[in-house]
Amino acid sequence: MHWLYLIAAGFFECGFTTCLKLSDGLTKIGWAVAFVLLSMVSFGLLTLAAQKISLGTAYAVWTGIGAAGTAIIGIIWFKDPATFWRLFFLTGLIACLIGLKLASPEKE
Repeated sequence: MHWLYLIAAGFFECGFTTCLKLSDGLTKIGWAVAFVLLSMVSFGLLTLAAQKISLGTAYAVWTGIGAAGTAIIGIIWFKDPATFWRLFFLTGLIACLIGLKLASPEKE
């Protein structure tokens, strides 16, 4: 269950970073409020996940999901370049996240 919290926290991180971009420097109030709310949910879920997953692993997976997801959102919605090397390293990052999951037992 804690891994589901962690994955959800990562997705909410993608949401709050996207809202940060859309808020135009926190000047668009609706997007700024969404940024704050989504970041609170993301940190709350990370806190729950870290109760049973080691903090280093939880933080690495959370930031990795956020980084990879935000980069993918940037490519799809904000027309960031999708070069071979960017996609190659994003794939490597995702592979590392899966490896962390497989190598990290939950705490009792």
